[in-house]
Amino acid sequence: MQNNSKELALQIARILDAKKAMDVVVLDISHLTIIADYFVIASGNTEIQVRALCDELLKSMSEQGIEARGQEGYRHGRWVVLDYGDVIVHIFHREDRAFYNLERLWADSLPLSVDSQN
Repeated sequence: MQNNSKELALQIARILDAKKAMDVVVLDISHLTIIADYFVIASGNTEIQVRALCDELLKSMSEQGIEARGQEGYRHGRWVVLDYGDVIVHIFHREDRAFYNLERLWADSLPLSVDSQN
Protein backbone atom coordinates (compact mmCIF):
# COMPACT_ATOMS: atom_id res chain seq x y z
CA MET A 1 0.00 0.00 0.00
CA GLN A 2 2.93 2.37 0.68
CA ASN A 3 3.80 2.67 -3.02
CA ASN A 4 0.16 3.33 -4.00
CA SER A 5 -0.02 5.93 -1.23
CA LYS A 6 3.05 7.66 -2.61
CA GLU A 7 1.57 7.72 -6.11
CA LEU A 8 -1.70 9.11 -4.72
CA ALA A 9 0.13 11.82 -2.75
CA LEU A 10 2.13 12.89 -5.79
CA GLN A 11 -0.97 12.87 -7.97
CA ILE A 12 -2.80 15.10 -5.46
CA ALA A 13 0.18 17.44 -5.32
CA ARG A 14 0.24 17.74 -9.10
CA ILE A 15 -3.49 18.55 -9.22
CA LEU A 16 -3.04 21.29 -6.64
CA ASP A 17 0.05 22.63 -8.40
CA ALA A 18 -1.80 22.74 -11.73
CA LYS A 19 -4.58 24.74 -10.04
CA LYS A 20 -1.96 27.34 -8.95
CA ALA A 21 -1.63 26.32 -5.31
CA MET A 22 1.42 27.86 -3.69
CA ASP A 23 4.32 25.97 -2.11
CA VAL A 24 2.98 22.45 -2.65
CA VAL A 25 4.94 19.89 -0.66
CA VAL A 26 4.63 16.17 -0.01
CA LEU A 27 5.97 14.83 3.28
CA ASP A 28 6.59 11.13 3.87
CA ILE A 29 5.56 10.64 7.50
CA SER A 30 5.18 6.85 7.36
CA HIS A 31 8.16 6.25 9.64
CA LEU A 32 6.91 8.77 12.22
CA THR A 33 3.25 7.92 12.81
CA ILE A 34 0.46 5.49 12.04
CA ILE A 35 -2.11 8.20 11.18
CA ALA A 36 -1.02 8.39 7.53
CA ASP A 37 1.87 7.71 5.19
CA TYR A 38 1.94 11.13 3.52
CA PHE A 39 0.91 14.72 4.08
CA VAL A 40 0.30 16.94 1.09
CA ILE A 41 0.49 20.61 2.09
CA ALA A 42 -0.46 23.54 -0.14
CA SER A 43 -1.47 27.18 0.24
CA GLY A 44 -3.87 29.66 -1.27
CA ASN A 45 -3.81 33.45 -0.98
CA THR A 46 -7.47 33.87 -0.04
CA GLU A 47 -10.29 31.88 1.50
CA ILE A 48 -11.88 31.71 -1.95
CA GLN A 49 -8.72 30.24 -3.47
CA VAL A 50 -8.42 27.69 -0.64
CA ARG A 51 -11.99 26.53 -1.29
CA ALA A 52 -11.39 26.51 -5.07
CA LEU A 53 -8.31 24.31 -4.59
CA CYS A 54 -10.36 21.96 -2.42
CA ASP A 55 -13.21 21.88 -4.95
CA GLU A 56 -10.86 21.10 -7.83
CA LEU A 57 -9.10 18.34 -5.91
CA LEU A 58 -12.36 16.72 -4.80
CA LYS A 59 -13.72 16.89 -8.37
CA SER A 60 -10.55 15.56 -10.01
CA MET A 61 -10.20 12.70 -7.57
CA SER A 62 -13.90 11.82 -7.75
CA GLU A 63 -13.65 11.61 -11.55
CA GLN A 64 -11.04 8.90 -10.98
CA GLY A 65 -13.27 7.06 -8.52
CA ILE A 66 -11.32 8.21 -5.46
CA GLU A 67 -13.43 9.85 -2.74
CA ALA A 68 -12.22 11.66 0.35
CA ARG A 69 -13.11 9.80 3.54
CA GLY A 70 -13.52 13.05 5.42
CA GLN A 71 -13.29 16.81 5.08
CA GLU A 72 -12.95 19.60 7.63
CA GLY A 73 -12.58 23.38 7.48
CA TYR A 74 -14.14 24.10 4.10
CA ARG A 75 -16.68 26.65 5.32
CA HIS A 76 -14.05 29.00 6.77
CA GLY A 77 -11.51 28.47 3.98
CA ARG A 78 -8.52 28.96 6.26
CA TRP A 79 -7.33 25.36 6.72
CA VAL A 80 -9.07 22.57 4.85
CA VAL A 81 -8.13 18.99 5.68
CA LEU A 82 -9.04 16.14 3.33
CA ASP A 83 -8.61 12.52 4.38
CA TYR A 84 -7.68 10.14 1.59
CA GLY A 85 -6.75 7.31 3.95
CA ASP A 86 -2.97 7.02 3.90
CA VAL A 87 -2.75 10.54 2.42
CA ILE A 88 -3.88 13.59 4.39
CA VAL A 89 -4.20 16.84 2.45
CA HIS A 90 -3.82 20.22 4.16
CA ILE A 91 -4.84 23.26 2.13
CA PHE A 92 -4.04 26.42 4.07
CA HIS A 93 -4.58 30.11 3.71
CA ARG A 94 -0.97 31.30 3.44
CA GLU A 95 -1.13 33.19 6.78
CA ASP A 96 -2.43 30.16 8.67
CA ARG A 97 0.17 27.93 7.07
CA ALA A 98 2.92 30.23 8.32
CA PHE A 99 1.39 30.25 11.80
CA TYR A 100 0.92 26.47 12.16
CA ASN A 101 4.09 25.57 10.22
CA LEU A 102 3.41 21.85 9.81
CA GLU A 103 6.69 21.44 7.98
CA ARG A 104 8.51 22.40 11.20
CA LEU A 105 6.30 20.19 13.37
CA TRP A 106 7.04 17.24 11.07
CA ALA A 107 10.69 18.20 10.52
CA ASP A 108 11.78 14.53 10.70
CA SER A 109 9.61 13.69 7.69
CA LEU A 110 11.08 12.95 4.29
CA PRO A 111 10.07 15.60 1.72
CA LEU A 112 9.37 14.40 -1.81
CA SER A 113 9.64 16.35 -5.02
CA VAL A 114 6.22 16.94 -6.54
CA ASP A 115 7.82 15.98 -9.86
CA SER A 116 9.17 12.74 -8.35
CA GLN A 117 8.31 9.58 -10.22
CA ASN A 118 10.04 7.27 -7.70
